[in-house]
Amino acid sequence: MRKTLDILILFGLLGAITGCAPDRPARINHVVLFKLQEPAEAGELIADCDRELAVIPGVTSYFCGPPGDFGRDIVDSNYDVGFYVGFDTDEAYEAYLVDPRHVETVNKWKPRWEWIRIYDVMDETP
Repeated sequence: MRKTLDILILFGLLGAITGCAPDRPARINHVVLFKLQEPAEAGELIADCDRELAVIPGVTSYFCGPPGDFGRDIVDSNYDVGFYVGFDTDEAYEAYLVDPRHVETVNKWKPRWEWIRIYDVMDETP
């Protein structure tokens, strides 16, 4: 059941990002959901991601924010921050993972996570 809910969240986030536009945002879509030990710190995490991660070279699409509440019982909003970043190449994604801004942000926030869920979704559409 948990895995099904996680997949629904993932596709909900990707749907919100891509909308109805025919163009897809990226070939590699990296989605992370964060549950924080202190939910009141969500704004600080979002600000750190906006400042540090959105500007890393190779990032072609980006979004970070809180869960939305639209009154739908089927939507799992048991997380504090949803994060999305897209890349067009494997090399860009690999460089992002070792970029000092990414490493420093992860090191700062890792002790403050209750849990995280990470999804990498490939768009292989020709």
